[in-house]
Amino acid sequence: MTANGHHIVRLEFTSAFEMLDFVQIVSDHMSRGIGLDEDAVHWVSVAIRESVINAIKHGNRNDETKRVFVEFEAASGAGAQLAICVRDQGEGFDPQVVADPLAPENILKSSGRGIFLIRNFMDDVRLQRAAEGGMEIRMVKRAQPPEQPSAPRRLS
Repeated sequence: MTANGHHIVRLEFTSAFEMLDFVQIVSDHMSRGIGLDEDAVHWVSVAIRESVINAIKHGNRNDETKRVFVEFEAASGAGAQLAICVRDQGEGFDPQVVADPLAPENILKSSGRGIFLIRNFMDDVRLQRAAEGGMEIRMVKRAQPPEQPSAPRRLS
């Protein structure tokens, strides 16, 4: 941990689905560290799993000579948040061309929901071609400040 309340964890591994559980352990630990509740911890984990599966399956096309890079950056204190970047070594794609999973022609397809789900679970999602090649998805989950109890309303 650095002096300003930042934790950074970087993972690099071959295109192996066996790594998903390890990535999830790190994700859960980092999420709890910034104060996310168990529901939020679960949904962040789902978003990261989807991202890593996409990187392995669609980005690296299951090529075990290609790597997946995952970086977690947790900031605690005021404005606490968890930023996650998942990068593959694939050919990349145009994020604008991803099919809408809710369109009638796609409703029964088994794939194509990952990015849609991730956008719903996370507060900020950016897909871009990585400078190093491949695609990169950057996701942010903010820790919500605890809700203040509202003052009782007076009846007039």
